[in-house]
Amino acid sequence: MKKENTDNKDKNNNPLKQFNFKFNFYWIYGIIFALLIGYQLLGNSDISSSKLTENEFESILNNNDIEKIVIVNSDIAQLYIKPEALDRDVHKTRKNSSFFNPASPMYVYDFGDLQNFESELKKSKAEFSLDFDKDNVTRTSFLDSFLVWLPFIFIIALWVFFMRRMSGGGGGGAGGQIFNIGKSKAKIFDQNTKVKTSFKDVAGLEGAKEEVQEIVDFLKNPDKYTALGGKIPKGAILVGPPGTGKTLLAKAVAGEAEVPFFSLSGSDFVEMFVGVGASRVRDLFKQAAQKSPSIIFIDEIDAIGRSRGRNNITGGNDERENTLNQLLTEMDGFGTDVNVIVIAATNRADVLDKALMRAGRFDRQIYVDLPDRNERKAIFEVHIKPLKLAKDVDIDFLSKQTPGFSGADIANVCNEAALVAARTSKKSVHHVDFLAAVDRIVG
Repeated sequence: MKKENTDNKDKNNNPLKQFNFKFNFYWIYGIIFALLIGYQLLGNSDISSSKLTENEFESILNNNDIEKIVIVNSDIAQLYIKPEALDRDVHKTRKNSSFFNPASPMYVYDFGDLQNFESELKKSKAEFSLDFDKDNVTRTSFLDSFLVWLPFIFIIALWVFFMRRMSGGGGGGAGGQIFNIGKSKAKIFDQNTKVKTSFKDVAGLEGAKEEVQEIVDFLKNPDKYTALGGKIPKGAILVGPPGTGKTLLAKAVAGEAEVPFFSLSGSDFVEMFVGVGASRVRDLFKQAAQKSPSIIFIDEIDAIGRSRGRNNITGGNDERENTLNQLLTEMDGFGTDVNVIVIAATNRADVLDKALMRAGRFDRQIYVDLPDRNERKAIFEVHIKPLKLAKDVDIDFLSKQTPGFSGADIANVCNEAALVAARTSKKSVHHVDFLAAVDRIVG
């Protein structure tokens, strides 16, 4: 125990441990900004203080103070002053400046046209008997090159930043997440992430449960069916009004199947970048095939499964249709030895593409209808379990009073009844509270 405390003390006293440096793209932006500020403060202040006007240049030139003129990149002239001329008053200020380096040029002159400047130098040299040397050079400094490429670097850094945001990478972290945008966003439920929902939690829907349970049984015991020459169904689609329990039924499949279960929504394939949706479909089916036998559940499949060619304003093949084409290809490309079943859910089966609904892709259409009176009673019994009920609550009467209610509506009734009872400071939920909840939802 003493040793552990000592280690913690040393760790806390170590100044290097107190800084948790993490790679972040904001560091890049900070370095670029600091370089620009440094260049403006140091480089530009030095250059601006050493620039000569035309009259100043002619005065220094005609006084024969220039030892050498270096023409750089055919647009500016760097002037080196003779050592004996440095003590003159005109040069003393520049000589004593903190920016001046004796090995570097003292002045810079922007002459404009090179041909005119050289002819003027030649004329002055002959007229005033000047003895300066002249040299032409082409020079490119690292900072100049950096400033040329700076806009492109900034655009690339900005693009990387937004790509990381779209792929869920955040502001920092590993750079490899940049290219995860084409990966599948499906949540994987396997032996490490068990789903607690089972068919016991799904009240009613007896016909739908029987159909889905057969698919689960096929994945668990495929030999029972293949021994008679049967083939695995490629997919099943759950069709029904909103709130009837299609997604809940899929969760129960995940809990009962005990095989890898890939769950995602149809909108997870949709992206503004061309080809991303198709790439995610390929990645999803690749992962499912690697973990075969497995189940893929696509909720709200009408987001990508709408009939092709409808409302096509642009006249081209848009991204949604590319995604649907890839989904059709993947579902029809399985071999009989790859036990992967696709389960989808929608309340808009009328808008789905015919190629998606044909046999060989979705072999079974399971209609999940609104519950009848007995099924509503069973659903009430599931949702009142967490409630503190009074003795006067009549579930059979409530099931008769809620025709046309879906499972989600009944769950809302139970929750609303508890809120009504709590609003009036009751110790338990009474029958009148359920009636008030029904009136509130209906009205």
